[in-house]
Amino acid sequence: MPTLAPEAPPTSRPALRRGAAFTLVAVVIATLLGASAAPTPLYELYQSNWGFSSLQSTLVFGIYAVSLLLALLTVGSLSDYVGRRPVLITALVFEAVSMIMFATAEGIGLLLLARVVQGFATGAAISALGSTLLDLERTPGRGATVNSIAPTAGLALGAIGSSLISEHLPRPTSTVFLVLLALFVAEILGIWAAPETAVRQKGALASMRPALAVPSTARRMLVATGPCLIAVWALGGFYLSLGPSLARNALDVHTSLIGAIMVATLTGTGALAVFLLRNVAARRVLVVGASALVAGVAVTLIGAETSSAPLILAGTAVAGIGFGAGFQGTIRTVMPLAEPHERAGLLSSIYVIAYLANSVPALVAGYLVGQVGLVDTTRIYGGLVIVLAAAALLRKAPVSTS
Repeated sequence: MPTLAPEAPPTSRPALRRGAAFTLVAVVIATLLGASAAPTPLYELYQSNWGFSSLQSTLVFGIYAVSLLLALLTVGSLSDYVGRRPVLITALVFEAVSMIMFATAEGIGLLLLARVVQGFATGAAISALGSTLLDLERTPGRGATVNSIAPTAGLALGAIGSSLISEHLPRPTSTVFLVLLALFVAEILGIWAAPETAVRQKGALASMRPALAVPSTARRMLVATGPCLIAVWALGGFYLSLGPSLARNALDVHTSLIGAIMVATLTGTGALAVFLLRNVAARRVLVVGASALVAGVAVTLIGAETSSAPLILAGTAVAGIGFGAGFQGTIRTVMPLAEPHERAGLLSSIYVIAYLANSVPALVAGYLVGQVGLVDTTRIYGGLVIVLAAAALLRKAPVSTS
């Protein structure tokens, strides 16, 4: 196991204690991912107000992922060189700006721009945040566990919170983003007061050349866990872009809450699975994740064919176990193979793969909806996820002791 990053040298600036800073970083991860899911329950409102189509909803989702990928490829490992705090504060400022854009958007143009800014801010922050968790952990493995729970819990809370706010408070397309804006301002102040955990080193400009930073010690494991990682994030992309449309079409229910429930069921059970499996060997967690993906997606497809709400929700819950366990298994098998100064670069590479899987299939699915319809698109997409998860089960990953 790599050694922990040293404590930052004491300064005259008031700083959060190590444990409080660890908790703050976990909350920031959850908030960022929650903000990324906030537009999902609003797609029906956008459709009624602006004439949104399925392709446009996947475009709004996809352009966020593309911008996030650009950030990961350019500034994803920057915090290894200039420190965690400068990267995090700058990223959160841009995230706050994107919330203002969302709150004032009156058409798809500003909405797309807001997603671009949000995606870049999230991409710049996400690997630095995950690396900071590992820097601050006192118990080996705790950082990786929290780094798997926080994103999935954030996605669930973001979807449900956005839906409830839009249905019960005035200005439904603005209020949720103003609430998030207030949270990000508070988090900027918190990160400013947190200790620095990375030792600065030369090479910051060189690190911004687009590249995947995968240490040689981690390459074999990353390739072995790749099919499961891709299946997990491809499924998440479908739920975040077309999940509400699937729910309304299959169940004939027209409320933003049903789409939010779909997303929250997937990601919420994912977070629960991560917590329950935190002490299980990483290899077994990967097997659980891939198996649950196969079974859960199959049941969801049957529910969609029969318009059965219980089957759709049950299948989504089982798939959610796979969503959480598959991502957790990847993080726990790959990240311990990196040294402290390699963490942000490796985590950025993992997220590049994840968000390519998250966005590209979803964009293709948005196009296919207009060509073959939502039901056939769902069949194709679900079949792809099942094949990838089955491939992960058949392919034996190198044994990890984490």
